[in-house]
Amino acid sequence: MQALIRRAKKEDLGILQAFLSRAGLGTDGLNDDSIDYFLLLENEDGTLKGTLGMEAYTEFGLLRSLVVAPGQAEKEIFILFDQMVQLANEKGMKDLFLATNKSVALPFFELMGFQRVEREELPSEFYQSEHIRHVLNVDNSLFLKFSL
Repeated sequence: MQALIRRAKKEDLGILQAFLSRAGLGTDGLNDDSIDYFLLLENEDGTLKGTLGMEAYTEFGLLRSLVVAPGQAEKEIFILFDQMVQLANEKGMKDLFLATNKSVALPFFELMGFQRVEREELPSEFYQSEHIRHVLNVDNSLFLKFSL
């Protein structure tokens, strides 16, 4: 079955919030203004199978809310990331960052071109983010950077 990746629209807000909630992720900061920074992975009948979002700052993006339904191909996750890089380029960003507490995910992110950075290397704008403030309180949080 062919998958489609597209940019989310305001009409997708409720479906996306429900999808993230079912996956146990928070939806803080997901609203009519930020929905334009989310990508949706859908199957041919329009069923949501995955998402990747970004909190946008002037020159930087903070990736968030990567969720894919069981059974999605790794190829589709790579394409989600590739599309997010294109979106960040369109928006004039210099770097993308992500935070994770899952060290098993490091090889995947490194394969994608991310490099580990220390907390002190995060842009100061990120400290406005509820997501980052939460992640900073998790002892085993790791931060990664992808330069565009």
